[in-house]
Amino acid sequence: MQQVLEQMLRSYEPQTSTDKKNAIKEIIQEIVLCGLSRAGFFKHAAFYGGTALRIFYGLDRFSEDLDFSLMAPEGFDLGEYLPALEKEIRSYGLNFKVEERVKTAESAIQSAFLKGNTKEHILLFYADDRLAQSITPSELIKIKFEIDTNPPPYASFEHKYRLLPSPYEICLYDQPSLFAGKTHAVLCRAWKNRIKGRDLYDYVFYLSMNTPVNLKHLEARLRQSNFLETEAPLDVNQLKDLLHTRFTTIDYDQAKQDVLPFIKDPNKLAVWSQDFFDQITENLIGV
Repeated sequence: MQQVLEQMLRSYEPQTSTDKKNAIKEIIQEIVLCGLSRAGFFKHAAFYGGTALRIFYGLDRFSEDLDFSLMAPEGFDLGEYLPALEKEIRSYGLNFKVEERVKTAESAIQSAFLKGNTKEHILLFYADDRLAQSITPSELIKIKFEIDTNPPPYASFEHKYRLLPSPYEICLYDQPSLFAGKTHAVLCRAWKNRIKGRDLYDYVFYLSMNTPVNLKHLEARLRQSNFLETEAPLDVNQLKDLLHTRFTTIDYDQAKQDVLPFIKDPNKLAVWSQDFFDQITENLIGV
């Protein structure tokens, strides 16, 4: 294994097979960011979502996907970047293929998957024959990345740098704009009224960091989702009312089960309840 991969792996202390697989995924995620940066991707797009929060702001949970947004609507073809990205990944001795997802319906989201054999990379990173033997030959490490080509306006951006796997620059949403995206997810993202516990976990993280929410960007996201019924500008008191209403609909036991595979300390979920979320939301501020 290349020295740079060994250096990146030393920052982890994986205890379980899931930890080991997640460490590989997180290292691959950073190689993807480096490769996209080298290809000029961040001249057009910005990084956002849970993985951005983990890598650049210290969120203490695993995040599976890489989410990006164009900084302004424009003609864009994700496929132009995929050959350079696959070449970057393979330059580290990693056997991953990049496949663009073919859209079956009209959508502003373009997406692709990285896929590599789990057993092969467990042996590469850990030389762990016992763990490798427990993995089926067909099991794959999969990392999805998506880009929103019709982004809502009023997000703010910043540039940050990483040193590994090689020094690179990235453009990403600033914290208030990231928080706006997450608050939109808390309000709007549900499947048959089942919220993602990961969204609630991140919401708590933002409030613990005293992060203000970018209200104009959140309003634009909510209007794009046809969520707001009035034409009046969104203010923080209206937002709190919307959140309090949302918290009455949540199955908190189900939400906890959703997030448990992604965190190491389940005790952080013990206080989750409608009353808990109502009370902490009183600390929410806008910018």
